[in-house]
Amino acid sequence: MKLKDFAKLVGMSPTTVSRALNGHSEVNEATRARLVAAARQHGYQPNAHARTLAMGHPDTIGCVIPIGGQNEIVNPIYADFLAGVGEECARRRFEINLTVVPHDDQPAAYRALASKGLIGGVIVQFPRHDDPRPALLDRIGLPYVVHGRVTGHQGPYSWVDVNNQRAFHRAAQFLIQLGHRRIAILNGDETLDFARRRRDGYLAALREAGLSPDPALMSSAEMTVAQGYGGARRMLGLAERPTAILCAATMVATGVRQAAEEMGLRIGRDLSVLTFDDDLSYYANRDAVPVFSAMRSPVRRAGERAAALLIDAITGRRTEPVQELLEAELVIGQSTAPPPG
Repeated sequence: MKLKDFAKLVGMSPTTVSRALNGHSEVNEATRARLVAAARQHGYQPNAHARTLAMGHPDTIGCVIPIGGQNEIVNPIYADFLAGVGEECARRRFEINLTVVPHDDQPAAYRALASKGLIGGVIVQFPRHDDPRPALLDRIGLPYVVHGRVTGHQGPYSWVDVNNQRAFHRAAQFLIQLGHRRIAILNGDETLDFARRRRDGYLAALREAGLSPDPALMSSAEMTVAQGYGGARRMLGLAERPTAILCAATMVATGVRQAAEEMGLRIGRDLSVLTFDDDLSYYANRDAVPVFSAMRSPVRRAGERAAALLIDAITGRRTEPVQELLEAELVIGQSTAPPPG
């Protein structure tokens, strides 16, 4: 059944029917309830085009997920971020369109999504240093919000980010205050903007304490258990090994713990480990005394806020760019202590 046929059946205009069934605030609740009941009775389901005509914009946001031979789509950090996006969309009666493409095909994917006209805007994921996507989306005219930031991008744009530089600065400072001087870092991929900021925070804390960074204690790679295990095995095998390791994710810290235990070292006694913890739903570090000391980040909240800012832009509730910087919280767990001896 088409919209105009259902509208004729209930004796209302197509615009009123579509606005009512899609939650538009101009329609009173009594009318909405009557139309919802009638739609259920007659088996009417509004299509995407009808919703767009009624709302004046598509009620769908897009997420283009780049696959570059890594694990973005199965990364539990991204899963929690997407859960936050989904919760905000459900509250605002929006839908999500997920598009998975090879990394180099992203420009074509954004252009195709814009030309089809069935999404109102996109959340930009995994921004890189000097990422070209914000400039591309500005040219296309498609509303967007960046999860993270793009160093070097000229011009205003909306983003939601965690203060990664401050988080790693505070983490390194905490370890220095415990007495550590050989502090290693197992960072994320430093082609990504957040990882560069984390490295900068770590290096700033070392400089302020009069410590010289040792390249042998600095590693950058995809954040996995394997990275933590391999990096720890190598660093702990050095003649002058680290007494503390700063990890980019709880998965990395798990690999470090496995390597340390295999080498006869006890975490929190022989080796301190401090991780960036995204407070993941299914990979939690939330015991009364957490396993790992961590800079805890509200990744699910970041997803909610990114979706809210994008929906506000799509619906015209805001016209100016908005930037939101979330802070990570230092949580003391069982994995940190003064250096041995």
